Amino acid sequence: MPDLELISACIKNDKIAKKQFYEAFYTLLAVTALRYSKNKEQSTEMVQSGFVFLFQELHKFKAAHKSIEDWVKEEFINFCVQFVRNIRSEYYVASTVRVTDTPAKTYDLFIDSTLTDFKNVDFDVLVKSLHQLVPSQRLIFNLHVVEGYDLIKSAEILEASEQTVKANLEKARFNLQKNIDKNNKSLKNEQFV
Repeated sequence: MPDLELISACIKNDKIAKKQFYEAFYTLLAVTALRYSKNKEQSTEMVQSGFVFLFQELHKFKAAHKSIEDWVKEEFINFCVQFVRNIRSEYYVASTVRVTDTPAKTYDLFIDSTLTDFKNVDFDVLVKSLHQLVPSQRLIFNLHVVEGYDLIKSAEILEASEQTVKANLEKARFNLQKNIDKNNKSLKNEQFV
């Protein structure tokens, strides 16, 4: 079924069309939600709520402006940002600190260090490391690094100043590096057990 017919049928509440829409975009939404969420449970909730949101917003789609895939992705990303921002309790937790005997590596923003090549990081380690970021850092990292939005557009989506977005992006990169190192180390330890 062509895009406009599918959208028209979904707007008319055609159950078969809604199922086709769901099947067509589930993978895209699930992968996107996994990156923006704190964990798999939150990701699942985000996808289900996201589909409800998209069905309610389908009447706003204009075929002349962009493809249905681009529209769905853009709308869902905006939904994810609002979803995470609405979970207020997470914003009060600045970070979690665990005492260790000896640091495995020095993480100093002002010292040059080797950065992780994200293409060589195990997918599960990367997703777990993204989940461990605080929401403001997780949002900007996904918007800027993964989705490719520039800092000005990211600041607009997040309703924050460009300076705040830049600061959160640097913190996100720093903490993601730290999380990846920690998770790689624990993965290696699990393999030897």
